[in-house]
Amino acid sequence: MYQMLDLKLAMYIDFPSHMKPGILVTCADDIELYSTGVTETVTFDKPGFTALAHPSDLAVGTTHGVFVLDPASFSGAGGLEYTSCHRFLHKPTVETMRQCGAVCVRGNGSLPTARGNHGDLEMGSECVYTDSIFYMDHSTAKRLLAFYKQMGTLCCEIDAYGDFLQALGPGAMQDYTTNTSSISKEGSQLVEVRQKLYSLLKGTALNVVVLNNSKFYHIGTTEEYLFHFTSDSKLKSELGLLPVAFSIFSDRALAESASVMHSILEPGCLVGPGSIIEYSRIGPEVSVGEGSIISGSDISGKVDVPSHCFLSSLSVKADREVQYVSMVFGVEDDLKQSVKVLSDIGALRFFGVSLPECLERWGVQVSEQLFSSESTGLSLWTARLFPVCSTLGESVRMTLRMVRSVQHTSPLTLHGLRCLSVQEMLRCKEVGDMMEFRKQIYDEIHLRRWKEKSDL
Repeated sequence: MYQMLDLKLAMYIDFPSHMKPGILVTCADDIELYSTGVTETVTFDKPGFTALAHPSDLAVGTTHGVFVLDPASFSGAGGLEYTSCHRFLHKPTVETMRQCGAVCVRGNGSLPTARGNHGDLEMGSECVYTDSIFYMDHSTAKRLLAFYKQMGTLCCEIDAYGDFLQALGPGAMQDYTTNTSSISKEGSQLVEVRQKLYSLLKGTALNVVVLNNSKFYHIGTTEEYLFHFTSDSKLKSELGLLPVAFSIFSDRALAESASVMHSILEPGCLVGPGSIIEYSRIGPEVSVGEGSIISGSDISGKVDVPSHCFLSSLSVKADREVQYVSMVFGVEDDLKQSVKVLSDIGALRFFGVSLPECLERWGVQVSEQLFSSESTGLSLWTARLFPVCSTLGESVRMTLRMVRSVQHTSPLTLHGLRCLSVQEMLRCKEVGDMMEFRKQIYDEIHLRRWKEKSDL
């Protein structure tokens, strides 16, 4: 079974031979597939930044970076074209894309429309060019490194896409430096550091490699992950992905479109349609609903995992010893939504139920201590909801009892238990123990397969 890193290295295998010294930046939650002519190559050899661009619907552009291409150097013809970017927009609205001239017309050479001109275009014929990976040459990387050393320890989160690319191109504007609406962790220095970065990078070229015959798949949200690996067939067929990879399972256990990776599903368990099981052990009396994700968990006993939930277990270092916490959310829960004061946490919803109602059912009082950070806002991400347990299995059972309490309006006592937020879980996760659990599953799968072969 391949990891995301393996896939990335395979996709970019041709890049180094056509790249001058520099740094290539990519994300772990997207996949870029493209085709070019026999004589066409993607080359990273220009000063400044060079980014790949993919044609996307306008709706996709609102959640990604969008290039405003220079009409003087962009024809829209062919599968691959080198051009320059006038301005980079980070998660813009459709109106902003139109006003800035980022919207192009399919079937018309994909030429950008005039800035501010909506034109008499049907939505189906329009597209924008969105970002994926980008390269910076060696001299630019050295400038950024010198900037980092000069700044010392950074007390805010800098986005390699939003904070670097928005400063580039002749049309770059400084107003983005004070816009923190899409930032999950603002920090007191953010605006100041952004403005200094803008001054540092202003005037640096942003070159664009337009890949008209390409597809950009984003799998970074629970809904996207479920869609691309279960119900949708496009990505699976293009990459030759199998519904079951390196796992032990019974044919009767899996419903249509379910996916299993590096897991053991004992005979008798059931996995609903459109669900994903990864790096987990599922006992014989366990039933998993539809459209759910189970990751890194050990589930045993008579357990019903509800539909449309995300369940992930982590090993954490707590009180100087390894313990376990399992987080669970509805796949549609908004973990980034935040409020500033306790009186507004009713806007936060857990499995469709307001957080104060959930807390009441769990016997938890609303207080400042409920959240692990106030500087990032009060959110499901920072809410201390999930109990620390001595075993992996117990952490799963406690977390699922929380969901059952919410969905069936039944009381549950969490008072007195030490609970962590997702933010804290990630800070103190014990990766070595989590990898050991994966290795145990790996060894058992190998052993069972060896026994099956020896019994033939």
